Amino acid sequence: MATRNRDIKLLNFLQNELELSNADIAVALRHRELENGPLPMLLWQYGFVDLEQLGKIFDWLAEHS
Repeated sequence: MATRNRDIKLLNFLQNELELSNADIAVALRHRELENGPLPMLLWQYGFVDLEQLGKIFDWLAEHS
């Protein structure tokens, strides 16, 4: 349950702080299921976040792990 709560908080962070659209996040989530890749890297790979934003995501994950 804690993992699910953290996932929800991460999605909120992506939407509220990095201003990613629901559609962008949905695409990355679909690819995560198919490729079993980490969400931050998929967001970067598909061009939804730049390197600075990717760093912010990793910082957020480190603070909330």
